[in-house]
Amino acid sequence: MTPLRVVRAVSWLPWGAAPFARARDEGKCVLLAIAAPWSAACRAMDERCYSDADIVAEINRWFVPVRVDADRRPDLVDRYELGGLPTTAFLDADGQILGGGTFVPPERFLDVLRLARQPLSPVFRGGGAGAPSFVESSVPVPSTDEDLTTLVFSSFDSVHGGFGGAPKFPLVAPVRLALDLFRETGDPVMSGYVSRTLDAMAWGGLYDEEEGGFSRCAAHADWSDPQREKLLGVNASLLDLYLEAGVTLGNERWLARAADTIAFVQRDLSLAPEHGWRVSVASDAHWLSDANAVMVSASLHASRVFEDHSLRELALQALEAVLLATYKPGGGVAHCRGGIRGWLSDHVAMIAAHLDAWELTGDVVYQMMAEELAQFVVRTMAFPDGGFADRAPGEGEDFHGLLRRPLKPFIVNCDAAHALHRLSRATGDRKWHEHARRAVEAVEPLAAAQGPLAAHFLIARRSLSR
Repeated sequence: MTPLRVVRAVSWLPWGAAPFARARDEGKCVLLAIAAPWSAACRAMDERCYSDADIVAEINRWFVPVRVDADRRPDLVDRYELGGLPTTAFLDADGQILGGGTFVPPERFLDVLRLARQPLSPVFRGGGAGAPSFVESSVPVPSTDEDLTTLVFSSFDSVHGGFGGAPKFPLVAPVRLALDLFRETGDPVMSGYVSRTLDAMAWGGLYDEEEGGFSRCAAHADWSDPQREKLLGVNASLLDLYLEAGVTLGNERWLARAADTIAFVQRDLSLAPEHGWRVSVASDAHWLSDANAVMVSASLHASRVFEDHSLRELALQALEAVLLATYKPGGGVAHCRGGIRGWLSDHVAMIAAHLDAWELTGDVVYQMMAEELAQFVVRTMAFPDGGFADRAPGEGEDFHGLLRRPLKPFIVNCDAAHALHRLSRATGDRKWHEHARRAVEAVEPLAAAQGPLAAHFLIARRSLSR
């Protein structure tokens, strides 16, 4: 009788100083696994690799394994993701990347592990192939707004709608830029970009007609083979876009699809009618501040469009619930309850949501909170030469490896500029406009390298000129 094979689990450790100290003491690499519970590829990695007895034994014997939830630690994702999720990164004891990649089938993963534990392996020394660089050097020469606009729309897919190729993501900023230009000029080319894209996304496969909701992306340029992950942030952003476009161009179908999206979010992602939303159906990461704030803003927008007072009240209750769960006086908001604090994306989205709440209700408390959060951002994340770091600096065991090096994220700085300009207009305080202007100028040299995402920069700069 063949004995049963006992499969032990990988001895995962949380991120912190302890695993790196152990790696140094034992002369081992840190194996950093970054995964998201909503990702089918991450689940496949768990089922096929991290449940394989030989792989588990190899990892536990030769590596210091650390596992990170991508939803809860976006700061680590931005620094260590290699090719997508899941990511397996091999790090030295200082937290520097030696090598790694994304999903690997088990028959290859075991060979990778055996190679990675050889300390002089050329594959995993000298930075490793694919190791990201955070040095902002040799950046493109700044372009004019006209050049950048041409660049953004040159990526339009005239056959299938949308921007870029496979995998196809529902990029919101280029469509929003086209809407803004249409309102200004009445150019039918701009409305064509909007119509082709919104129709393709809503009725071309990205939207799930059976269960509702927009998928995160599609595998092919024609929007076919959608990846079934449905994330709160994606659906909130698209909800807001369909509302804006539906009103601007008088398209009732888009407004109906917006209503469908609200129904999906409330049915499948709501924690409770008034308590906010989870990041995805498969995630237990509740009250992510940035995604919830975007949904609050979209819901308040929907309440105006549909003249739905109950939707407004639910959005305001959700905003207050998330704030109660994450806010610390003088310390800004956490990414989620008990999560990292001082994440720029959270603060930018929460500032915008509070300004939306103030504009809709006239309650000055919302305006005051927006200003309090902005003060925290400027105090803790502003660079001397303009713009903002992705996360407020800190000390202790959490700030190890690449976390010691602040990043200046392009998109979030553009969004921060837009939010701070709105705050300046709301309060009459020009200092917020000045911070917004400096943030735009700080990322301007990077805009030409962003392709269709340069639309974020153009939207921010256009808002500052008004």
